[in-house]
Amino acid sequence: MYDNSNFPKARKFWYMGKLYDWSQPVLHPMSHALHYGTSVFEGIRAYATAKGPAIFRLGEHLNRFFLSASTLNMKIPFSQAEIAKAIKLVIKENKLDYAYIRPLLFYSYGNLGLVPKTSPVELVIGAWEWEAYLGSKTRQGVHAVLLPWRRFHRSQIPMSAKLGGIYVQSAICGSEARQKGYDEAVFLNLEGHVAEGPGENIFIVKNGRLKTNAANESILEGITRLSILEIARNLKIETAVGPITKDEFFLADEIFFTGTAVEVAPIVQVTDDSNPQAPKNKYIIGNGKAGKMTLELSQVYQQVASGQTKDYEKWLTYVYD
Repeated sequence: MYDNSNFPKARKFWYMGKLYDWSQPVLHPMSHALHYGTSVFEGIRAYATAKGPAIFRLGEHLNRFFLSASTLNMKIPFSQAEIAKAIKLVIKENKLDYAYIRPLLFYSYGNLGLVPKTSPVELVIGAWEWEAYLGSKTRQGVHAVLLPWRRFHRSQIPMSAKLGGIYVQSAICGSEARQKGYDEAVFLNLEGHVAEGPGENIFIVKNGRLKTNAANESILEGITRLSILEIARNLKIETAVGPITKDEFFLADEIFFTGTAVEVAPIVQVTDDSNPQAPKNKYIIGNGKAGKMTLELSQVYQQVASGQTKDYEKWLTYVYD
């Protein structure tokens, strides 16, 4: 039996066209993806609305899911419409009002050579109640650390795809940050600019101007990031997309993470541990509390995702049509 205490309300998952009890094992331990990270995934949220649970930007997530799969030369055994239907079914079967949704495509049992020549592509979908990734720190503000590890470079691997194997680096650095007493890590890229967190994009605010970086800075251009940029522009906030230097980062008036799991999370302190030979300098961001623009964008984002703003209803897919 598998304990589901870390997966609240998760009672069933969907696997290759059928529903299974959460505790029922279905994978062989020699499945290719377990050994080489040959998988792609999405993190998607559904929010409670007046019309029942609504999945946020499902079409965009599935478009990226298929893009990621193409990077690994996967032949997906289902269409986007079939996957969307399965996601809705999982939410219904688990009786979820809001949910974090995890579809995963992976090379399964077949062979264990590096190239999965005879390993079929299989799909599993789970969903459960999951609060913001950084928990109470989402409200209080995060103490982040710049680690010496540099983010995978766009010249080395396609950063536009959510590949399971890439996230080993995220797991290593996220764990290291917490072992050192910080809330989250921040990567620099090979150019020495601020890239992203282990699973989050980064925004900075300076003199009322909102700035984030772009794909050529070795980041995954997150769907929450795109949403925040559009919301900010509609609020007449000046926005910019370009490299973020370390000095810009340390001297920002506000900084925040964005991502499906983390949503919008303020960074209120930063420690620079990116050079092991240099002293660790700590920086207080703004007044050490979540900034005005961060709070405004976070509030509007929640209103949009929960169906309170009709102008953005195009981003919602209602589970109960």
